Amino acid sequence: MAKTETVKITLKKSTIGAPEKHTKIVKALGLTKTNQVVEHNKTDIIMGMVNKIPHLVEVVK
Repeated sequence: MAKTETVKITLKKSTIGAPEKHTKIVKALGLTKTNQVVEHNKTDIIMGMVNKIPHLVEVVK
């Protein structure tokens, strides 16, 4: 069985003042606090969400 690749996503900036769409994406990724780190499988859906908010998050492979 192949091991799936994961990515660690960190919320680097607050969503205060950000458009509502961006806030919803951040919450959908499971991020609630600044500097919080979540780990997700690297899928097209997750990476698409991250690509919408690159100014708010940092991705580590």
